[in-house]
Amino acid sequence: MESSPATRGFSVKRFPFLDWMRGLAVLIMIQCHTFNSLTRLDLRGGGPYVLSQFIGGMAAPLFLFMAGMTTAFQMESLERREPAPARRWLISLKRAGYILTIAFTFRFTNWLFSVPHASVTEMTKVDILNCMGVGMAVLAVGAVFPSDARTRFAVAAGLLIAAASPLMTNLPWSGTPALLQEYLVPGPGRGRFPFFPSVAYIAFGQAIGAMVKRAAAERFDRLMQWSMLIGFSMIFIGQYFSNIPYSVYTNASFWTDSPALVAIRVGICLMIMAGAYLWTEYCVGAGWSWMQAMGKNSLQVYWVHVMIVYGSLIGPIKRTLSIPASALATVIVTLMMVVMSALWLAWKSRRAARPAQPAPAAP
Repeated sequence: MESSPATRGFSVKRFPFLDWMRGLAVLIMIQCHTFNSLTRLDLRGGGPYVLSQFIGGMAAPLFLFMAGMTTAFQMESLERREPAPARRWLISLKRAGYILTIAFTFRFTNWLFSVPHASVTEMTKVDILNCMGVGMAVLAVGAVFPSDARTRFAVAAGLLIAAASPLMTNLPWSGTPALLQEYLVPGPGRGRFPFFPSVAYIAFGQAIGAMVKRAAAERFDRLMQWSMLIGFSMIFIGQYFSNIPYSVYTNASFWTDSPALVAIRVGICLMIMAGAYLWTEYCVGAGWSWMQAMGKNSLQVYWVHVMIVYGSLIGPIKRTLSIPASALATVIVTLMMVVMSALWLAWKSRRAARPAQPAPAAP
């Protein structure tokens, strides 16, 4: 999340439409978290609040999908530089470890900003960065394959994880540690970003990322047309199978572990990607974009806005606001994040433009 949390510290070619797409995910996330933290409890059964959380449910799949894409970009570049498959795998594992380090650092800062109401459980909570790091570590084995085989591996992994999710959820987990359950499966009292089915979005993102990375410039429009068509088809197929009166699964929950929901959300990701490409390529110029600014700085925005809306600094107004006041708070937090991102990127640009200092002459 200087392209994403998956790419910080590594050189990856930027695609403006992905920065815009990531910025959209940030905007969806900010409104979801702000409404969730500030809206009065008696207003949460109404349409506006439910709509905010429904839309907000797409933020995590988008981030995980794009993390998979940027991981695929790195693997494609790594294959050209590093001939040894085992070495490529180890490098990919290190990147996953970097994300996990960020995840636990993020949890610590959240705990710190919750003082004096801090709880130890805040340190072990499985958030999206934890899921992202674990998923990237498991899927790092894809780096050992050549390019085309790596794409097939990613698709197969995504299908397997999605298909196995209802089965994994309904295994007898009562005797296993609660933290392991939070990392692996959804359910009452468990984490919101478990391996099953969340990592399927990373796997499908890796497959799409490899295709985007290898696409020639003159074929990019055609690729995005296919993305729109395939995305629409996945949404239609997922919706169809979620509504039929019978299922191969004896017990599956649509909103937590259904493969149909994964298909629908991956389809939405593909359509958003194609729409973002169309917007950035043909509808706006090459000038500054507040959406892309947040996308380029998405990790910092994620980190800071969570500490603001869930931290103790605004404790007196938590769960006290009306719907219009929550909407105003969302606008204010978004503006703060845009200004922060613009200042941060401007500082980085000035720093990069400084001439390198000559090395001191030898005595």
